[in-house]
Amino acid sequence: MQQTYRSNIEDYLLWRGDLTFRERPFNPVDNLIFSVFAYLPLDDLVPSEAGHRGPTIKDVAEKFEIKRRGYSERILQHIGFFKTAAATRRFAEVRLSGFKNKFDKDVETQFAAVSFSLEDGSHYVAFRGTDATVIGWKEDFNMSFMTPVPAQKLAVEYLETAAKALRGKLRVGGHSKGGNLAVYAAAFSSWWTQRRITAVYNNDGPGFDQATIAKEGFRALQGRLFAYVPQSSIIGMLLEHSESYTIVQSTQKGIAQHDPYSWTVLGTSFVCVDTVTDTSRFIDKTLKEWLGALGPAERQRFVDALFDILEATDITSFSELSTNWFQRARSMGEAISSLDSESRTMLIKTLGLLFDTVKGNLKVLLSWELDREQLKKVTK
Repeated sequence: MQQTYRSNIEDYLLWRGDLTFRERPFNPVDNLIFSVFAYLPLDDLVPSEAGHRGPTIKDVAEKFEIKRRGYSERILQHIGFFKTAAATRRFAEVRLSGFKNKFDKDVETQFAAVSFSLEDGSHYVAFRGTDATVIGWKEDFNMSFMTPVPAQKLAVEYLETAAKALRGKLRVGGHSKGGNLAVYAAAFSSWWTQRRITAVYNNDGPGFDQATIAKEGFRALQGRLFAYVPQSSIIGMLLEHSESYTIVQSTQKGIAQHDPYSWTVLGTSFVCVDTVTDTSRFIDKTLKEWLGALGPAERQRFVDALFDILEATDITSFSELSTNWFQRARSMGEAISSLDSESRTMLIKTLGLLFDTVKGNLKVLLSWELDREQLKKVTK
C-alpha cells in the first residue's frame, strides 16, 4: 500500500522558499503555485500591459493588507498563501504584469490572466480557472459543443500580446479551466510564440474534442505539454487530452481533490500514483458515453435549458444557492414548468439518457470491485 503524504504547496514554500530560481530551477510545483496566484483579485494592483517592470509579489502582498475587506473565504486563503510566498527569497522579487480580467454575461465569458517575470529571465503566463459565477460555469459547459469558446479566443490573444512584450523563455499554465486555456492558447499561437514556449501545464483542467486535438498546433507542442490530475479527478478527465497525464496523490476525497492545496508534494515534485480511482474512471466513462450519444445541437439546447433554469433564481454565483433555498427551489420549479413542451421533453429525455448511462456503467464499476476482491483472495 502506497504511503500517504501530507506536505502540500504551502509546505513547499517553507522548504524551498529560501532558494531563488537562479539557485534552483523552475519545477512542476512552482507551476501549480503560479496557477493558484491567477485566482487573486489583482484589479488595480497590477498593470494591464505585460512587461518587466510591474510590481513584485512582495509589493502586491503589502497592498493586499489594505484591501482585505469584502473577500470570500476562498480568496482570503489565496491571499494568505500569496503573502507567505512574498516572504520567501524564491517568490518575493518575481514581477507581475499584464493582468486582464473580463466578465461578460451577454457573450457568456469569464476570463482572467496574469504574467509573472522570474529573476532567471523566464516568464510564466497564468490563466485563471473557473470562478463561482454561473456565467463562468456556463462557459465551461459550452465547451462540450463549441470550440473555441470566447475565453479560449481571449487566451490566444493574451499569450500573443504577452509574448511580444516579454523577452525570454515562456511557460504557460493554469488550474481547472485555466489549464485548458493555457493549452489552447499555446496550441493556436503563432510559430514565433510557440518556439519560445518551454512547457505548457494543465493542472486538472478539461481537455478538447478530437477535431481540435488533431490540429497542427497540438502536434507541434508534443513533449512540452504536461497534464496533472488528482486520483479522483473529474474535471481534468473531461473531454480528450493529447498529452498523457501524471496522477497526483491528494489528501482530499472525491471532487474536493480538485483543490490544488490538497495535492501532495515531496521535494520538488508531486507525489504520484499509478492510476486514478475507480470512481474517477466511472464518471469519465459515463460522461463520455453520455456526450457521445448527443449531437452538438442537442448538447447546446440541454445546456441552455439547464442554465435558464438556474438563472431564474436570480443568482450570479453558485454560492448564493445555499441562501433562501426554498424560494430558489420554487423559482427553478416554475422555470421548468414555463419551458415550452419541446424544451421540457428534451431536458427530461437528456437527463433520462444520463441516468441510463449511469446504470449501465454501475455494472462495470461493480465488476471492477469484484475483480479486486478476487485478486485479494488469489494473492493471500
